[in-house]
Amino acid sequence: MVKVMWGSILALAAAILLLTVANIPMAEGVTCSPGELTSCSSAFMSASPPSSTCCAKLREQEPCLCGYLRNPALSQYVNSPNAKKVASSCNVATPKC
Repeated sequence: MVKVMWGSILALAAAILLLTVANIPMAEGVTCSPGELTSCSSAFMSASPPSSTCCAKLREQEPCLCGYLRNPALSQYVNSPNAKKVASSCNVATPKC
């Protein structure tokens, strides 16, 4: 189980690193950068509650969530049960894309 969790953490870190390099503006007034959500990584990967920093960044990146869902490297994380719990805790609606 530890191997699977470690693999998931590495995959998430790789996806964030990959997409941080290519900050693609996808929403008006917001630069969509998955790297902005690194403060949420522990909440996404476990049952821990999101920090206030995580919630602030998630709300900031909310216009970008559909783009993240369409990205095969990120969709599994954005669409995960824990990510949905984090979004709900932060009062960020799950987008209907």
